[in-house]
Amino acid sequence: MANAQRAYLPAAGKDWLLPFYDPLVKLSGADRVRRKLFDQAGIRPGDRVLDIGCGTGTLAVLIKQRVPDTDVVGLDPDPKALARAHRKAQRAHVSVQFDQGFADALPYADASIDRVLSSLMLHHLPTEAKRKALREVRRVLKPGGSFHLLDFSEPRAHLHRFSDLMHKLHAHQLQDNTEERLLGWMREAGFVHPRITGTGRLLGQITYFTASV
Repeated sequence: MANAQRAYLPAAGKDWLLPFYDPLVKLSGADRVRRKLFDQAGIRPGDRVLDIGCGTGTLAVLIKQRVPDTDVVGLDPDPKALARAHRKAQRAHVSVQFDQGFADALPYADASIDRVLSSLMLHHLPTEAKRKALREVRRVLKPGGSFHLLDFSEPRAHLHRFSDLMHKLHAHQLQDNTEERLLGWMREAGFVHPRITGTGRLLGQITYFTASV
């Protein structure tokens, strides 16, 4: 896949941090807020579900465990994180498709996905890549499908050291990650009724969004 040759930020910010990624994420509370995103998505048996920026596969595996009769796909540019995701799925005895690729160039057909989830990933992208990723999500969703986004939404959030370590190389990209701009970009991408469904704290303010096709 040609896009896999593009530069990307490793799942843990640095390759050498990857072995510590899952324990630190769990300690931070990210697994808890991702479960809330799963609950929001209302995934049904028979759905095809895409987790963009899936990292080491925690959310994708959770989806398959909770709703076994689904086709779950996880997408991430980091091959080392995807290798861990594969092993995680094997240990859980679930079948999840993990693909290497980028959110702003989704390697899936138009109108082929029922639910798209994005968890604490979008803020990693430069502004135009964020807007293009939202257009790509809109493109691959089926009529009646929905997008469920969880991300940081407080540009001047006081972040803990772990978050600083993961995000210091692209902290400026948080500056446009406001609730107002994200909702505006969803409308521009063609989503119907984008809205905020909740907020919380995780090394700073986080916001849950949803939008339909």
